[in-house]
Amino acid sequence: MNDLGSNCSPVIEVCHLNLKIAEHHILNNINFTIQPGRFVGLIGPNGAGKSSLLRCLYRYAAPSAGRITFFGKSLSDYPRQEYAKHVAVVLQEIPDQFNLTVFDVVAMGVLPHKTLFSSVNQQDKTQIINAIDKVGLNDKSQQPFSHLSGGEKQRALIARAIVQQPTFLIMDEPTSHLDVKYQIQIMALAKSLNITVLASFHDLNLAAALCDEILVLQQGSLVAQGAPIDILTAQLLADVYGVHAVVNSVPCPYDGITQVPHIRYHYGYQL
Repeated sequence: MNDLGSNCSPVIEVCHLNLKIAEHHILNNINFTIQPGRFVGLIGPNGAGKSSLLRCLYRYAAPSAGRITFFGKSLSDYPRQEYAKHVAVVLQEIPDQFNLTVFDVVAMGVLPHKTLFSSVNQQDKTQIINAIDKVGLNDKSQQPFSHLSGGEKQRALIARAIVQQPTFLIMDEPTSHLDVKYQIQIMALAKSLNITVLASFHDLNLAAALCDEILVLQQGSLVAQGAPIDILTAQLLADVYGVHAVVNSVPCPYDGITQVPHIRYHYGYQL
C-alpha cells in the first residue's frame, strides 16, 4: 500500500463538477467527498451520468468546470503514472487482452510501479500468484484470458487491481453482464480488499447490502447521498426510477446487526 493512506484528507473531493460534451450538459454541479476506507455505491437510471462521472475521476474525461482533488491535491497535479499507482479501475466492458494468459493480465498491475524497460522480479511474481489465488483462479493462471467466462475475467481484473496495490478502486458496473452468483462474488471480493471503493450498480439490493454510502444521480445531477437505509426509500425509487416498490429493513448480511434496505418491486408496468 502506498503512503497516501496516512493522509487525513478525503480520498476524493468533488466540487461543483460540470461536464459538457458537444453542447450537451452531462454532469451538473456535482459535489461530494469520499472518506478513506468507505465502500461507496453510485446508482441512477441509464443515462444519468454514472459512467461519465467515473471517467472524470479516473481521468479519461476532463471536466468542463469544477474541481476534483485526490487526498487534497488536484488530479491535474498528478503525473499520470503517479496517479495510476494509487487508483485502479475495473470497467464493465472486458477487453480481450489479445492472447495474454491470466498471469500476464494480472501482471499488468505492476506496470505503474515500474520504470521503462524494467522487468518483473521474483517479489512481483509472488504478488501476482497471491492475487490470482485470492480471486480463486489458480487453475486458470496459464490459460488465455480470452478463454475465461465473464465472471472469471472480472475476477482476473480485480486480481490485477490487487497487484497494483491501489488506495482507491473505481468500478464501473463491472457486474452488469454477469449471472447473479458472479455479481455477488465480484462485489463481495472488492469489499474484502478493505480499501476505498467507488462502484456503480444496477442491482439496488446488492448496493444496499454492500455499501457504506450511496450517491444517486438523475439526469446528470446528484439528487441524494447518504447511508443506504436513509437513501433507498420508496419515494426516491418512484422519483428517480419511476417504479413502485416496498422497502423493508433487513439485517446486513455482513454483520447481521446493521439494518439495510431490501427492495421489493411491484410489477405489471405498461410500456
